Amino acid sequence: MYSRHRFPGEIISHCVWLYYTFPLSYRDIEKMMLYRGIEVTYETIREWCQKFGQQYANQVRRKRPYIMDKWHLDEMVVTIKKQQYYLWRAVDSEGNMLDVLLQRHRDTEAAKRFFKLLKKHGFVPRVMVTNKLKSYEAAKKQVLSSVEHRQHKGLNNRAENSHQPTRVRERRMRRFKSPGQAQRFLSTSDPIRGHFHPK
Repeated sequence: MYSRHRFPGEIISHCVWLYYTFPLSYRDIEKMMLYRGIEVTYETIREWCQKFGQQYANQVRRKRPYIMDKWHLDEMVVTIKKQQYYLWRAVDSEGNMLDVLLQRHRDTEAAKRFFKLLKKHGFVPRVMVTNKLKSYEAAKKQVLSSVEHRQHKGLNNRAENSHQPTRVRERRMRRFKSPGQAQRFLSTSDPIRGHFHPK
């Protein structure tokens, strides 16, 4: 994996881990490594994160513990270049992140796409908890018809709280630069961060 890289794998993986686990910039990590006597530029760290981040996230997904059968789903608004998008996120009752999907809309078709993405992981919940957005119920009838659906804002704090790290990173990065960049970053950072932050 690390062949033809000047730095050993331990340094590369440590920098990638720092970036996706904590609200740090590439320059922050560059300084942290310099304090340890390791001279590596922030551009190199950025290249490592882009090259290896998704691989690490996929490894975490494969090794994650049993997914609980009660899922919490919610969506949050993300503004990118003055355009409004919706970030759909699902977590289980233990707070394990299942998946995220950035979409332009918040309608039934968007909810169906998100449900189909979740089904690809091979898991179907016993209970699904959402807010009172009508799109969830309409999409559930078509994609997850056998699942019990509870719609109640007060029951969905687990999903709503899962958005907080995204808001922190969004501010730290001075907003996401494009929908693609946001999707790539969050689909990588969510599983890595979740793995290293015990519930």
